[in-house]
Amino acid sequence: MNVTLAVKQYISKMIENSGPGMKVLLMDKETTSIVSVVYTQSEILQKEVYLFERIDSQSRDNMKHLKAICFLRPTKVPQSLYRHCSQPLLYFSNVISKSEIKALAEADEQEVVAEVQEFYGDFIAVNPHLFSLNLSGVARGRSWEPTLLPRTTQGLTSVLLALKKCPMIRYQLSSDMAKRLGESVKQIITKEYELFDFRKTEVPPLLLIMDRSDDAITPLLNQWTYQAMVHELLGLNNNRIDLSRVPGISKELKEVVLSAENDEFYANNLYLNFGEIGTNIKNLMEDFQKKKPKEQQKLESISDMKAFVDNYPQFKKMSGTVSKHVTVVGELSRLVSERHLMEVSEVEQELACQNDHSSASQNVRRLLQNPRVSELDAVRLVMLYALRYERHSSSILPGLMEELNRKGVSERHRRMVTSMVEYGGKRVRGSDLINPQDAVAITKQFFKGLKGVENVYTQHAPLLQETLDQLIKGRLKDSQFPYLGPSSLRDRPQDIIVFVIGGATYEEALAVYNLNRTMPGVRIVLGGTTIHNTKRSESSTAPRDLL
Repeated sequence: MNVTLAVKQYISKMIENSGPGMKVLLMDKETTSIVSVVYTQSEILQKEVYLFERIDSQSRDNMKHLKAICFLRPTKVPQSLYRHCSQPLLYFSNVISKSEIKALAEADEQEVVAEVQEFYGDFIAVNPHLFSLNLSGVARGRSWEPTLLPRTTQGLTSVLLALKKCPMIRYQLSSDMAKRLGESVKQIITKEYELFDFRKTEVPPLLLIMDRSDDAITPLLNQWTYQAMVHELLGLNNNRIDLSRVPGISKELKEVVLSAENDEFYANNLYLNFGEIGTNIKNLMEDFQKKKPKEQQKLESISDMKAFVDNYPQFKKMSGTVSKHVTVVGELSRLVSERHLMEVSEVEQELACQNDHSSASQNVRRLLQNPRVSELDAVRLVMLYALRYERHSSSILPGLMEELNRKGVSERHRRMVTSMVEYGGKRVRGSDLINPQDAVAITKQFFKGLKGVENVYTQHAPLLQETLDQLIKGRLKDSQFPYLGPSSLRDRPQDIIVFVIGGATYEEALAVYNLNRTMPGVRIVLGGTTIHNTKRSESSTAPRDLL
């Protein structure tokens, strides 16, 4: 199961179907993101696609000399398409209804549309085993935002169709939103039964629907693997990083793309920790220095010139890779130092994984009094404390809130601490995220094997890891995750699609990656309404925006 490959194959098929000749690829706002994450512009150029346009562009020229490939979400097609394009091929990223097809036919008065097809790529393929719907604010209280339940259903059914899976469904019992999404997906599968008529497997695939509120701790923790750190500290948006605020940044590096599909260094270092990345950057620099053309190199013969020209594109590409990663890692290093993140992260891990209230209280208070600790990190520490020691008899939460006030943290950010407990506190959770009475359970749930002091920053394992482990072993309780409908799996699942309402994290993606590597015969894909980092825009005022 590979969501990146599924979307790439759809796009390749669209281009192949149009035959030889010059082409234009027309997309809407959402499909532009879907395509750009899996293909670079230079890759598509090699397939004779010479123009990329937004379907809603107001200044489009007549393009009747080009073959028009339109990849769109199932929405109304602009009238300008029929005027400016000759025999456009329409590909919709999801199922379109009969009424929509009828409206399309009526609008096409000149009968210029050559073909209409459904290619199910209605999601962002972040990694081969990770997808996002790029949706935020999906909840209104404990219920769905009305317009976003249908959109989430469309995105999730699109993933199932792209992977050719007709799954059994299990959902988190403590979440009404999880049940409603499961029922909505089931309704589409029943209605479009012909589309979901895939070859039967010995063990049916499984869709597991979870709610972010069951584990509000994981998105609040600082991360130390490359992809997760980049997203947490710099922000990854459709594989793009905005570096424009980095001190002294050059013009060409103000926005960079990090894609495992087209960047070998990034692909090899995605899940490595920060220390290992530093060593690998040094090795990359040394390789680059060896291959760098010597300034005194003489081009005396035709063969010298030919060798230089042949090697130049490879050198140019390597030069771009080196400067990009040196800049990114350099900025990560600067932020870690400036914000005292190693010290902050150590206390975060203590809050998430250990059960020493006295030590945690002292450490959190000490960091709040440190002027170098940022407002975001201070609020995050208090949130973690509030979730961890929510009902502790000696809770110092009022004192910590006063420390935030003295630190000058805005009232809006201080209110987020209370909002977070309302969102993911003990009253809401269906799982045993924190159980101070049972030290064995805590150790099992939260501790990986510690090999030394360097792992003090990576002690935490997300709740999802334990849930999947129980699921694969056939021990996940029906009382916590019931099946939708009367049937249930007799055998251990092999193909598992996990979807997190409220968003997944890169730490959970790493857990899924490791399970896929270490569990033979088990294939897991993780998705969410979004991919989290702690930092959100200044307009974030409610937990549904933060998470």
